[in-house]
Amino acid sequence: MPRGATMCRRTVNSMETVAHTLRRHSRQVNAVRMFCDVGAVEPLEADLVTVPAGLTKGGRVAAVARRLAAYDPDYIEHHQQLESSAALARRFPDKVHVLYRHTRIKRPRDPIGRIRYEARLKAFDHVIFVSEAAVAEFLEDYPAFEGRVSAICNPIDTTPWRADPDAREKLILFSGRATEEKGLEPFCAALGKVLDGWPDWRAVLLLGDWDKHKAWADPVVRKLDRFADRVEIQKSASLVEVMAATRRAAIAVTPSLVAEALGLTALEAHAAGAALISSGRGGLREASGPHAVYVDPPEVDGLALALSDLMSDPARRAGLGRAGQVWVAKVHSPLARAAQLDDLRDLLLAAPKPLRRRRGWAADWLGVLAGRSSPKNEGVMPYIAG
Repeated sequence: MPRGATMCRRTVNSMETVAHTLRRHSRQVNAVRMFCDVGAVEPLEADLVTVPAGLTKGGRVAAVARRLAAYDPDYIEHHQQLESSAALARRFPDKVHVLYRHTRIKRPRDPIGRIRYEARLKAFDHVIFVSEAAVAEFLEDYPAFEGRVSAICNPIDTTPWRADPDAREKLILFSGRATEEKGLEPFCAALGKVLDGWPDWRAVLLLGDWDKHKAWADPVVRKLDRFADRVEIQKSASLVEVMAATRRAAIAVTPSLVAEALGLTALEAHAAGAALISSGRGGLREASGPHAVYVDPPEVDGLALALSDLMSDPARRAGLGRAGQVWVAKVHSPLARAAQLDDLRDLLLAAPKPLRRRRGWAADWLGVLAGRSSPKNEGVMPYIAG
C-alpha cells in the first residue's frame, strides 16, 4: 500500500477499502499479505505487515524492501504511487510487479516528464487501472504499453450501504474532495438556485481533504451560509459519516469537471439507493451505466434543472435508486472483481520471464539519444477488461 496508508477501520480511505475488499473476496486470500505503515487502531486485516510511519520516501522503500525480502513473494502489487513503487520494484528484478492505479496517470507536460514517467513505468510487468476510460487515456499517452495494461473496476460491498430507495429524506448529497476539479463550485451555485425554490429540501456536503484545499473551497461553500442549517457541511468526514449521509439522501451529485478514473462515490450512491446526477466524465459512465442522470458539461443551469426534475418526481427518484442498487450489486460485486484480479495474477505468474527490460536512467537516456523514446514490448499479456 502507498506511503501513509495504515489500513485502519477508523480512518480507511477509498483506496484502502478497495484493496481490502478485493483481498477478502479473493480465492488467493491466504497467499496474500498486505504491507502498509504502522498505526492502525482497528486494523482491517489481522495479518498486516507494517513498517514505521513517517519515513522519508527512500527510507520507506528500504523498510518495505526488507519486509518483502523476508516474505519472498512471487508477485508484488504496488498500489498507486509510481515513483517509490518503481524504486521498490527494481530491487526485486526476478519478481512479477504490477502497478495498481486508483487514479489516472497525469499526462506529461513536456518531453522530460515523459521520459521520467516511462522510465518508472518500465519497472512493471503490468499496469491496472480502475476503468476502461483510464486505460484508453493511458494508452493514448503511452502506446508502447499496449498489451501490458488492464481495467478492473472497483468493487463495492453493497451490504453496509444499502437503504430503502422509497424511504429517503429530502436531502441532496455532495461527497468528494474540496477541489475545483470535483465540480464543487457549479454544484454550490446550482444548489443555491434550487433550495430557494424548494424550502422543504436540505443538503449535506461531505468535503474531503478540507485542510489542504480550504483556501479555495471556503469562499465557494460560504455562499451557502444564507441557508443556515438547511445546508450541513462536514469537513474531512469519516467513512462512517459518509455512509450514514449517503443512506439518507434522496439525490447524490458527482459533477466532476475532469475525467474520473472511475468514481467510487458514484458506486456508493447507487449502493445506498440514492438517485444519482453525474457528469459522466471518464469512468463515471462505467460506474453508473444507464442508471444516472448525466449532465455534461456540469454547469450551473444544467445541474439545477436536473436537480429540480428529480426533486419534483419522487417515483423517478426511487426508480433510479432501485435500478442503481441492482446494477452495482451485479456488475461491481466484490466476487466478480476479485475473480478478475485473481485471473490476471495467475496469467502473469504463468507467463514467460522476463516480460520486460528493467533499464536504469542511463539506458533510458541512451535510448532517447538513439531515437527510441518508448520501450518495446517484450512480452504481451492479454487485455482484461473491467
